[in-house]
Amino acid sequence: MTKILLVGNGAREHAIAETLEKSRHRPRIYAYMKANNPGILTYAEGVELGSYSATRQIAAFAKKVGVEFAIIGPEEPLKHGVADALAKEGIPCIGPKRILAQLETSKSFTRSLLDTYKIPGNPLFASFTRESIANADAFVRDIGQFVVKPDGLTGGKGVWVQGDHFRTKEEGIAYARECLQDHPRVIIEEKLEGEEFSLQCLTDGETVVAMPAVQDHKRAFEDDKGPNTGGMGSYSCPDHLLPFLTRKDVEEGLEITKKVCRALYEEAGDPYIGVMYGGFMKTKKGVRLIEYNARFGDPETMNILPILKTDFVDICRAMIDSKLETVGIEFAKKATVCKYIVPEGYPSNPAKGGKIEVDESADAYFYYAAVEGKEDGIHMSPSRAVGVVGIADTLEEAERIAEDGCSRVKGKVYHRRDIGTRQLIQKRIDHMDSIMKP
Repeated sequence: MTKILLVGNGAREHAIAETLEKSRHRPRIYAYMKANNPGILTYAEGVELGSYSATRQIAAFAKKVGVEFAIIGPEEPLKHGVADALAKEGIPCIGPKRILAQLETSKSFTRSLLDTYKIPGNPLFASFTRESIANADAFVRDIGQFVVKPDGLTGGKGVWVQGDHFRTKEEGIAYARECLQDHPRVIIEEKLEGEEFSLQCLTDGETVVAMPAVQDHKRAFEDDKGPNTGGMGSYSCPDHLLPFLTRKDVEEGLEITKKVCRALYEEAGDPYIGVMYGGFMKTKKGVRLIEYNARFGDPETMNILPILKTDFVDICRAMIDSKLETVGIEFAKKATVCKYIVPEGYPSNPAKGGKIEVDESADAYFYYAAVEGKEDGIHMSPSRAVGVVGIADTLEEAERIAEDGCSRVKGKVYHRRDIGTRQLIQKRIDHMDSIMKP
């Protein structure tokens, strides 16, 4: 009997657990979580609760139950070196070692990697420390509008864009200095104009396979207003492209990821095994890299794994054994729409501990995120609560299913009703058309 360790307690990990459960190998799932996720608990044979920085505890749990391999869901355990601790116990992992996870945990590392290996996709950028931040004034004078990014994990909320989060160059540099109070470096780069898309890729360190493209929605409120979040929802299309993307755009993003994968091996001497999730932007000058994540996306995982037709355990084994090229990975030609249920007041002043009731009798899929199952029911944290996913032949029908599912979550909650709607998607198409005009 195959035993698998799943690290993480969010909606992404709930979707991973569900996908593993569908495998013909009938694996036993053992979950290491920070809190009791009620969705994951329905699939888990055994559970241990603890911190993601407790690398020895996680490795000891994996060894005790005798898992064949582990899957790391969130970025935090990757940052702390959980994959390294598991490797010392002889346990392979879907998730990179700490040095390779810098792809996500250090934006300056990734920008410099592309620069060093002459990989296309970088905007104009510069990295600053407390000692060199005085040089930022001269840099921003030459690049027009710009973006400020702390060098480290910020949960998708640390990036400030001129015109959205600050107006003047002086305000941007002031924020850069503020970032240096908590981070060793800050990156300032030119502001790109275009539409973003998520391209998650599976890799064994040599072969790189792209999954269907997804578009995420970071802004908290409808019509893309409000502060950034970890992601309020996302959609994908039956042709595995997006309405504003061509096959060539996706191939361009995939080619960048393939070159980055090879560069990582050159740098570390170790294969990157896991998910390379590229956040890209289609611009008038081609596809540009916004950032990489070193794991499955959240919410994008909930769009992609439910339509995976190939056995996920077979894929994981092939990645571990460096045989990914032998597996024909297939996804159903379906449209998907994911909408996140969040506490009222999210993200600035969210209610904490509120109880929710979920009627799962709808056609939608429900994936539990930062909630905790207690004796009296499901309680929210200040973060995202439930990912609700509609899957259908068309985007219109998938959005209808997702919206119906959202209406069945009762409590002091909010969600973006516009995600996946024709009106919002047309706005993205029109935006891209205006940029691509000669």
